[in-house]
Amino acid sequence: MPLQYARRLSSRQRSVQADRHLGVALTFVAGATNAGAFLAVHQYTSHMTGILSAMADHLVLGMWDVVAAGLGALLAFTAGAACSALLVNLGRRHQLHSEFAGPLLLEAALLLAFGLLGSRLAELRSYFVPLTVMLLCFTMGLQNALVTKLSRAEIRTTHVTGIVTDIGIELGKLAYWNRSRSLDGVLRVEANRDRLGLLGLLLLSFFCGGVAGAWGFNRHGYVATVPLAALLGAVAVPTAWDDVVGWWRRHRKA
Repeated sequence: MPLQYARRLSSRQRSVQADRHLGVALTFVAGATNAGAFLAVHQYTSHMTGILSAMADHLVLGMWDVVAAGLGALLAFTAGAACSALLVNLGRRHQLHSEFAGPLLLEAALLLAFGLLGSRLAELRSYFVPLTVMLLCFTMGLQNALVTKLSRAEIRTTHVTGIVTDIGIELGKLAYWNRSRSLDGVLRVEANRDRLGLLGLLLLSFFCGGVAGAWGFNRHGYVATVPLAALLGAVAVPTAWDDVVGWWRRHRKA
């Protein structure tokens, strides 16, 4: 990946193109992680709607261990989102070039740990929840909050329900027939074809990531997440390195 291109993807200076390219890449990572994780831990780790619904069902059935497991996953996802917001705001306060690179580096490190230590982590349980599930839910929350912040809530990488809903809305607008071309702008209904194309690309990217993740885990096991960690690292390291070099130069002058 060319350094300048990677810098544009993770720099604090954002553009619509950079947001979209990064969103597509992270949606692929989310799809791969989610599908691979299902084969590893038999649970989708980005689907908080399903987890919360399962908690309600099993609460009624009196299956408290499943309720506790769902609560652990939910709290881990929330903690990941909170951690992402904290890292971004700290980077913003210190005016770092790597304002958005911090959460990406942390996600890369967590996926690398999952890939190299997943089989051992699966044996460790905390409050009925395997550590692997909590780790992956934390990672998904971390990523989703990052993309939400940098794109001003225009792009979501793990929330496919929202993507499909927005596609349906734009298709409805596209199918709507304006009876007159001279309608006032407030009344006229027009589809945002550019946004519709982006949403379709995000949906396709998640699906392709899911296929790649499922195939990789089925063939290679936990280590299939290592290339995903490498991709995230390639995006985040250049801007982080710029901050390290800048700090070193200031330190030498001082």
